[in-house]
Amino acid sequence: MNERPEPIEFGELDILYRDENYIAINKPSGLLVHRSFLDKHETQFAMQMLRDQIGQHVFPVHRLDRPTSGVLLFALSSEAARDINQLFIDNQISKRYLALVRGFAPESVFLDKPLKEELDKIADKFADQNKAAQEAQTQFNCLHQASLAIPIGKYPTVRYSLVECFPKTGRKHQIRRHLKHLSLPIIGDVNHGDNQHNQFFREHFALRRLMLFATELNFVHPYTQQSINIKAPLGEAMLAICQQLGWPNTEKDY
Repeated sequence: MNERPEPIEFGELDILYRDENYIAINKPSGLLVHRSFLDKHETQFAMQMLRDQIGQHVFPVHRLDRPTSGVLLFALSSEAARDINQLFIDNQISKRYLALVRGFAPESVFLDKPLKEELDKIADKFADQNKAAQEAQTQFNCLHQASLAIPIGKYPTVRYSLVECFPKTGRKHQIRRHLKHLSLPIIGDVNHGDNQHNQFFREHFALRRLMLFATELNFVHPYTQQSINIKAPLGEAMLAICQQLGWPNTEKDY
């Protein structure tokens, strides 16, 4: 089973931040960042949509997985892209994610677990299949827990947690794989998750997406030296689920 969602027609992108050098959007779940020969059937991409929306070229400086929503930053010139890329290389950019996971997460845990690169059978056909695992570190903090008296499998209840995630490195699918290692798979993750709970969520909450949200991006602007904090909302659908789980249901609480 792959992560290809049902066809969606995306409207105008929500711009979260803009200055003369950079622009950030709230990327919807299901939208690819840019064109890929692996998704030839797709017609909408964040990079091209934003270019057409603002009437000028944009330069990607990082990426979000297709099913992940939230803050996605672009540069407005190749020079600005080069300078912000250096901040990413130097780990001078802080990212915050929220993940809805199966199980009760610990209050706080720092996971330092190297990850072998996940290679695509087609795109990475000629890549080194024996490349050593790369350093990968993530800080996790549990914000909320919930238990519902609904049996799944051998358990009489279902348990969920909302986890705050701060990746210190940027490996492919790092947050998903680290949470799986902690036996806290993200709801809606069809590659690293729990299919029983994914199905339960579709049936009981009518939401078909990866429950991973890139909520904040923080950095010191390379030109103005100002501290920049860009936030993306969780959205009404996620807030409605939070309410059903007994958690706060307003954006300011997250």
